[in-house]
Amino acid sequence: MVKREFSIVSNQLNPRPIGPIQNDLLAALPADELALLLPHLEFVHLPFDKELYAYGSKLTHVYFPTTAIVALLYVLADGGVTEIGVIGHEGLVGISTLMGESALGTAMVQSAGHAYRMKASVLRDVCSHGGKLQQLLMRYTQALFAQMAQNSVCGRHYSIDQQLSRWLLDRLDRLPSNELKVTQEMIANMLGVRRESVTEAAGKLQQEGLIQYRRGNITVLDREGLEMHAGECYRVAKHEFDLMLSSGAVR
Repeated sequence: MVKREFSIVSNQLNPRPIGPIQNDLLAALPADELALLLPHLEFVHLPFDKELYAYGSKLTHVYFPTTAIVALLYVLADGGVTEIGVIGHEGLVGISTLMGESALGTAMVQSAGHAYRMKASVLRDVCSHGGKLQQLLMRYTQALFAQMAQNSVCGRHYSIDQQLSRWLLDRLDRLPSNELKVTQEMIANMLGVRRESVTEAAGKLQQEGLIQYRRGNITVLDREGLEMHAGECYRVAKHEFDLMLSSGAVR
């Protein structure tokens, strides 16, 4: 069982409107294809800490987040957790259902919000007929794999402050503000490092004027500088997602 000891809360002064088009994948579909999906989309609230599925479990549903953020986790036998990916309004939770019926990781809601749920069997049936959705999900799978690969590379070859920079940017891309409420313990768990290392890394970023950190609140002061500091650790995966959603890539 995954340790349940962390959460992300954003300062949602201007939350994204609710609706299918607030998920980027659904928004990229032609009107006729979206119309076919609408009867199968169920609007649901995803509370913090909800486990959508565990490794090896049967995937009965997929989720198109609108405001929720879901972490993809690898859970060790001793209960340790490492984040291998993150999904927000740009993606789909449960994409592995197109390759099999079993989950390849654990999906845990990291920031409460909303999503559209659909039966996995419906998604497989729709994609079996081709069309833009199938093309888009193939590109999304490539982008998600790029994110997972980049996370692995960053964990081996980049400093902890660069990893922290990437982790923060990944959340900001999926939140409506530049402020997060998050504990050092959570970040340490997700990055698979010691809490003291996160404290040191956050202090370095604050000294450089990139973030402000106090009492569990992190505010990004210089996003461009944070992106430069993260370097390839963030840029490569971000490019894949941008390419996926560009008009030339999906139409």
